[in-house]
Amino acid sequence: MRAQNLVLVGGGHSHAIVLKLWGMQPLAGVNLTLITPTSTTPYSGMLPGHIAGFYSREEFYINLQKLTEFAQAKLYLDQVVDIDLQNHRVICAERPPVNFDLLSIDIGSTPATISVSGAAEYATPAKPVDKLLENWYQLLANVSQNPQKAVTIGIVGGGAGGVELALSMQAHLQRILQQAQQPQQNLAIHLLQRHSQLMPHHHPSVQYQVQQVLSERGVKLHLGETVSQIAPSLKKTAALVVRCESGLELECEQVFWVTQASAPQWLKSTGLTTDEHGFILVKDTLQSLSHPEVFAAGDIATMKDHPRPKAGVFAVRQGKPLFENLRRMVLGQPLQPYKPQQQYLSLIGTGDKRAIATKGCLTLPPHQLLWWWKDKIDRRFMNNWGMVAKN
Repeated sequence: MRAQNLVLVGGGHSHAIVLKLWGMQPLAGVNLTLITPTSTTPYSGMLPGHIAGFYSREEFYINLQKLTEFAQAKLYLDQVVDIDLQNHRVICAERPPVNFDLLSIDIGSTPATISVSGAAEYATPAKPVDKLLENWYQLLANVSQNPQKAVTIGIVGGGAGGVELALSMQAHLQRILQQAQQPQQNLAIHLLQRHSQLMPHHHPSVQYQVQQVLSERGVKLHLGETVSQIAPSLKKTAALVVRCESGLELECEQVFWVTQASAPQWLKSTGLTTDEHGFILVKDTLQSLSHPEVFAAGDIATMKDHPRPKAGVFAVRQGKPLFENLRRMVLGQPLQPYKPQQQYLSLIGTGDKRAIATKGCLTLPPHQLLWWWKDKIDRRFMNNWGMVAKN
């Protein structure tokens, strides 16, 4: 009996957990391969804390190379551009096709920018994180070198990601201005949201708390504003101009794009069944609806019977069920259904070592103890599953 080829596409949170568990419970007769563009991947739960200056880059990056070594798997650093389902091959940008018997996809998502003029060219998307951080580090350097110069930042998207980004960026930049003995007024942050409410998919109690914090901190809110264009500014005081359908125009140094998640275009041509947004539709077993030899987890997957928001908490929770069902598939055993929780705890950092806690209709206002709790959960995840990059 020949060995089976199990290929993992993408180094998301679910696959990091699969690799760790596979290393702990190896299965003979399986060739395990991970294909991902980089040897490290950021843990989304700690990204706002890193931007706020509380974690080093090494502390929140998962070391995929060490995880693949631990799992005795091959690591191919490449970008997947297509999947040939008929011939069971993964098509990569650089290397020859990779054959598979069983495939799992966990490549995350990217913010949708395509429909807005100039967004792809001039805005910095929240994903990929490496590009976000490259521009963020440059902005930090510019403010540190010229703290006397006024700076205006635009953030498009008023979901949890946009809110945390606004508060974390503001807190870090204000500390730089304070150390340079420059007025806090040198910094202006504008948060634009096309809905009339921040975090529209959350309970009104957390919407209220978040809006209170942003207002108290002086973040300028533009609710019910749909961005229609981002273009180079004609004024010397700013690099970019953000234009909205209402006629509102904002001059900004940088614009960060944190809108609704979207799937990569190449998935559409694979033949996998997807939802209306291009995400892979999966059963309760995390199997593709159309191709039982293909699994998907994390942001790139939509559970047909249990749709949930694109949030890191679900990617983490799917890791163990994904591992169990991949293992069962190899062994020819019945697969186990997985049902994600309806209500889940959300801890939203406010950039100042405090956090808001929300679950269902219950919301607790910002507090240091809630940040301590969030920090403990995140560090435990990295220690248990992540094999952090500095180790």
